[in-house]
Amino acid sequence: MIELSGKLIPIDRSKVKMQKPKLQIKSQKLDRSFFSVLGLVGITIFLRLIPHPPNFAPIGALAIFSGSQFNKKTAWLLPLVVMFVSDVFLGFHSVIPFVYGSFVIIALLGSFLKKNQPGRVLGVGFLSSIIFFIVSNFGVWLMTNLYTKNLSGLINCYAMAVPFFRNTLLSDVIFTAVFFYGYQLFFVFLKKLRFSFK
Repeated sequence: MIELSGKLIPIDRSKVKMQKPKLQIKSQKLDRSFFSVLGLVGITIFLRLIPHPPNFAPIGALAIFSGSQFNKKTAWLLPLVVMFVSDVFLGFHSVIPFVYGSFVIIALLGSFLKKNQPGRVLGVGFLSSIIFFIVSNFGVWLMTNLYTKNLSGLINCYAMAVPFFRNTLLSDVIFTAVFFYGYQLFFVFLKKLRFSFK
């Protein structure tokens, strides 16, 4: 009850809105984001280091996913960290600036993917494969002595890379779907697991 002009007025507590503790919610979001980044980095590095078909790796999918789910700095930094750490074991080469640059572009592309609709996710995965194909093979033509430095050599470079494009496309589409929908299912599972122990 409250006192107003000397009169006691009853209050219906069911209609009083209680404010949730914002600090706790923010902390949960930060924890979720931190462990998400850590887990994605570890899984992607592992998948790139283990034996796999040429160009069948989850880096492009990671770039798309991080661009969609995290802030801009984390989005482009995440695939670069994964690439650098794994390249410490696999070896560095002259085309690295173009390879790394293609993943930055793909991460920026992923930032436009805010709704996880299957058609859009698969479409962005396909487009990211094309971006990687164009940028990375341009780097191969420019930075190595495998092809003549003219239009004919550039066309030949892209033609020789076509067989590898299939694996790039398959890995981008498959891993993009796994990252997006696996990520959601994982946190749904954790939420249900948390409530089951209450």
